[in-house]
This record gives sequence, C-alpha cells and structure tokens, in this order.
Amino acid sequence: MAGDKLGPVRDQIGERLAEFSSRAARLSPLDIHARMDAIRQIAAANGLDALEALMHRSAQLALLPGHRVATRSCLEHLDEALESHSSADRTSIMAALALRLH
Repeated sequence: MAGDKLGPVRDQIGERLAEFSSRAARLSPLDIHARMDAIRQIAAANGLDALEALMHRSAQLALLPGHRVATRSCLEHLDEALESHSSADRTSIMAALALRLH
C-alpha cells in the first residue's frame, strides 16, 4: 500500500477503520458485516487484493458466534498494517492476520 498513489486510499480506509473501531463493541453482527464489506469494496476498487480478501473473510466471521473477538483482532492488525511504512511489514501483518482468521 505504499506510494503517493495509494496514500489517499490508505487514509480513506484508515478513517473507516477508526470510526468502525470506536463503535464495533456496540454494533450488531449485520452492521459489522456491512462496515467490513464497505472497506472490502474500497480495497477491491483500488486493487488491494490481499486487503479485499481479508475484509471478505472478516465480514463472514462477523456473522458467527465469537465475532467480537475476531472483529477486534482484525481491526487492531489492519491498523498496524496501514500505519506501517514497510511493504514487507504490511505483507507480514496481513499474512499473519489471514492465518489467524482462517
């Protein structure tokens, strides 16, 4: 996600994640699913395939029992990945998250 071209996308996703994180504990599973899917759509529209796949899986998990733990973990790690300036670190964080969610 590095580079000037993706800076605005990273900011947009970061804003959505921050707003979502602040409300996640109070949202219904369907609301969580919808918000994760909205982030997935941003990722898809901008060619961020790994993030798109992670958000798709996270949105599915939001509908299952235990969704609050999975949601919190996903949001924390996505925040870390977005803040990283290292492509290798971002990839590693998202890969670790994918393993945890799978």
